[in-house]
Amino acid sequence: MAAATSLLSEDQFLCPICLDVFTDPVSTPCGHNFCKNCISEHWNIAVQCQCPICKKLFYTKPELQINVFISEMVAQFRQSAQQRASSSRSEQQAAKPGEVPCDVCTGTKLKAVKSCLVCLVSYCEIHLEPHLNISGLKRHELIDPVENLEVRMCMKHDKALELFCKDDQTCVCMVCTILNHKAHEVVPLKEEYEEKKAELEKTEAEIQQMIQKRQLKIQEIKQSVKLSKENADKEIAEDVQAFTKLKESVEKFQARVITMIEEKQKRTEKQAEGFIKELEQEISELKKRSSELEKLTCSEDHLHLLQSFPSPNAAPPTKDWTDVKVCLPSNDGTVKTVVDQLVERLKKMYGELMWVQQYAVDVTLDPDTAYPKLVLSDDEKQVHHVDARKNLPDNPERFSISACVLGKQTVSSGKIYFEVQVKGKSDWILGVARESINRKGLSAISCENGYWTVCLTNENMYFALVDTPVCLSLKSKPQKVGVFVDYEEGLVSFYDVDAAALIYSYTGCSFNENLLPFFCPCSNQGGKNSTPLIISPVHHTE
Repeated sequence: MAAATSLLSEDQFLCPICLDVFTDPVSTPCGHNFCKNCISEHWNIAVQCQCPICKKLFYTKPELQINVFISEMVAQFRQSAQQRASSSRSEQQAAKPGEVPCDVCTGTKLKAVKSCLVCLVSYCEIHLEPHLNISGLKRHELIDPVENLEVRMCMKHDKALELFCKDDQTCVCMVCTILNHKAHEVVPLKEEYEEKKAELEKTEAEIQQMIQKRQLKIQEIKQSVKLSKENADKEIAEDVQAFTKLKESVEKFQARVITMIEEKQKRTEKQAEGFIKELEQEISELKKRSSELEKLTCSEDHLHLLQSFPSPNAAPPTKDWTDVKVCLPSNDGTVKTVVDQLVERLKKMYGELMWVQQYAVDVTLDPDTAYPKLVLSDDEKQVHHVDARKNLPDNPERFSISACVLGKQTVSSGKIYFEVQVKGKSDWILGVARESINRKGLSAISCENGYWTVCLTNENMYFALVDTPVCLSLKSKPQKVGVFVDYEEGLVSFYDVDAAALIYSYTGCSFNENLLPFFCPCSNQGGKNSTPLIISPVHHTE
């Protein structure tokens, strides 16, 4: 028998339905062989009772009997396979903890090298051999070894989950499609896998783009911090240099003033010393004369007293000291006054800006108000003008003619402050505006029409846009402008942040409705004025 089985092909021991080695093989009246359980289940499901191979129709279900000959051949085949497996088992590696073991091995479980998605069994190299050599088994789908293959079986019908129901978004077996998903759209598992995999790859690509955008934003923020640090270092260096020069000048002037005061004091002391010396000389002469008179008074010689009696004018010559005074130095405090005024001016310059900066708010741009030729950054902090007009809905809030945009933050009471970088621009307009301003037609930007703004035109002309524009004379070109609003006081002030200097103030304003931050980057002028207006974080002046 062993010799006979060695001459037979392994394909001859496979059931045409399950494509595995026969289990309880039976023969149909037409002469074809199947596992008893396979053919029985097939006929239980099928509408007509017919042979799966030759399609012969049986009007009544045939009574099936075990094919003893094939059963013996299969037993011999299994024994031969086990012997071959035993002879090479010593050469194979036993499965270690964490590795998938072979489901077929008895005794020591060898390491599985593949799992079959059709058989739902994991195989070592030895037991995988039929899947590599037998034509029927070659069609089975093999994957790297995985555990829990039972989850790939239908819990209801004990069949492989090889299909996917799109309607119910679930994996199903062939029986499920006949009984429970008959009218549903069902596709092979691999097809749905490819589709889902494509979706995942698309999603993953989108996430990568989001990551890249955020990494670029981090670089942008770091670059902004770097530029800010460079500007701060430059400004500190310039301020240190200016204050050093001021200190040197003050120290030189202080030395001169001290020398002048000391020289005045020396002259006063010299004058006083002269007066004292002269007075001491007179005192000495007067004491000498007093001593002579005292001796004469004590004399009892009548003749001698009368002969020696001095005349009234015989007193030593003396000076009239009644109106003599030491001239005090004239220290009128002029220098101290000038220094005090300089200190107060510095305090006012920096102190006022520090005071308004405490009312800083986080202002962002409102895209629903932006003129269609304006481009806003993703963080709604920057705006610049382009030539191409975007196709945007013409909602009531949007400017349709003027290149303007409003901030989202409403001012109806209290105080607010924000800063805008205008560096690199030749034209711009900044300030606040009433919520009800005309956004669809042409109207002058003025207080009368609900705007409180300042602007730059032609690179060097600054104006406060009151009803009749006021030309502003600035000592330096502002790189960053601060805007302060005190709603109750009716005050709108503008500051050169870097110079800590007041640019202009609107006072006594009448605010009878909500105010909004107002921005106009003006036309890009062929790229000359393409630099954006940037709402900057407020760094409090120390």
